[in-house]
Amino acid sequence: MQRSLTFASNFNFRDVGGYAGLDGRTVRWRRLFRADSLHRLKGDDLVTFGELGVRTVIDLRRTREVERHGRVPAAPGLTYHNPVIEHVEWNDVPLLDGVPRARWLADRYLNFAADGTAGIGTALSLIADPAAAPAVVHCMAGKDRTGVVCALTLALLGVSDEDIAADYHLTEASMDSLSEYLQRVNPSPVTDKYHMFECPPEAILMFLTDLRALHGSVGDYVRSIGITGQQVAALRDHLLGD
Repeated sequence: MQRSLTFASNFNFRDVGGYAGLDGRTVRWRRLFRADSLHRLKGDDLVTFGELGVRTVIDLRRTREVERHGRVPAAPGLTYHNPVIEHVEWNDVPLLDGVPRARWLADRYLNFAADGTAGIGTALSLIADPAAAPAVVHCMAGKDRTGVVCALTLALLGVSDEDIAADYHLTEASMDSLSEYLQRVNPSPVTDKYHMFECPPEAILMFLTDLRALHGSVGDYVRSIGITGQQVAALRDHLLGD
């Protein structure tokens, strides 16, 4: 199966299937995708997107981002959700001298887990619902908010931290194209903020390690934000195959 899918108007669209999970099972292909913002889909890209059979779009962006840029085009059989992940403004948290960039990113992800519980809980509930699949989860770049939701999902499926970090790091190959696009249409999110666009695997490894130190396990964390054991079981049933 092809992991990274090519679109003219999207830079970071890929399948999270194929990783080794619990009990010797494997994460199923074509059930869960991750992406950058889908508001740019049009023309042939919309045809390609439709051929994937996506039923559910989980847009993690803030309301103002959706209002400014728009959302995925409506289509028959496609359900759109916008579970916002609240967080501190990244521009208000400078990268101090001597702080590794991976540490700075991991701390931002821990803030998602602390302040964004409502959005993360809703996103995981949707991903756990077999009737919602195939689903795609996205934010602006498909890196940070999307990366955390996908990391939590894969961890619940029993995927190793090393594979989760490798999946996160794959986004880095897309950041040059996305940064180029933003420099043309809206340079302010990129200028002098390149540390925000990096994807060091250590960032997700630190995040998962620290989350477990705070909550005991990823399973304990998701239970604390309202995800039930039945939902975790349903997640595993429909996203893991032999």
